[in-house]
Amino acid sequence: MRATHFCGACGKVQPPVPVDYFTFFGFPRKLNLDGALLEKEFYALSRRLHPDVYAQSATQERAWSLEQSSLLNDAYRTLKDPIKRSEYLLRLEGVELEEQSKQATEKARATGELKKQVVPPDLLEEVFELNMHLEELRAQKKMGEDDPALLEEIGKAKISLEEKNDTLFIELKSEWKKWDAAVDSGSEEERKKILDKMLDVLNRRNYIRNLLRDVNEAIETP
Repeated sequence: MRATHFCGACGKVQPPVPVDYFTFFGFPRKLNLDGALLEKEFYALSRRLHPDVYAQSATQERAWSLEQSSLLNDAYRTLKDPIKRSEYLLRLEGVELEEQSKQATEKARATGELKKQVVPPDLLEEVFELNMHLEELRAQKKMGEDDPALLEEIGKAKISLEEKNDTLFIELKSEWKKWDAAVDSGSEEERKKILDKMLDVLNRRNYIRNLLRDVNEAIETP
């Protein structure tokens, strides 16, 4: 399953082939990765693929080592992070997350376009109240005022969001087990259901992550 990085006969670096990050390291497309093994493989490949190793080699070999090293770093950064790994798997399976990034928010403000953002139904009331508190806090800061009671309410909301964030991560990990089992023996319909569930969890988690970012910015802004 592993991509061929070196020639089997002469050992020279080979041109990168279009494979996914799992295949690059020789892993099945599963989410419960052995972190220690991933790190071991990364450093082993880093030592052999680093451009400095090919400083005296032909131009083509140096170019290939640079491409391979770049792909290696991208693959490692993605697979070692549990959230990035999950999102990457979804994209491989043709599933896209809702755009919740800060860049998307700024782009929407600049262009006037409506950013795709769905508030989880169970958070509607909490989000509405939190946004009101944040607007009130921003207004007070502009006027040089300070309301300890308001900060306390926002602090409580922050703790609640952090707890929800942790719970969703645990929920996501439980779906990893189902996905890994389904890769071996599950039906296409079963895998689709698991992907849909992971998508829902990740979208909710990303929404909460951005709420926490907004809270921290509002608190920290002078």
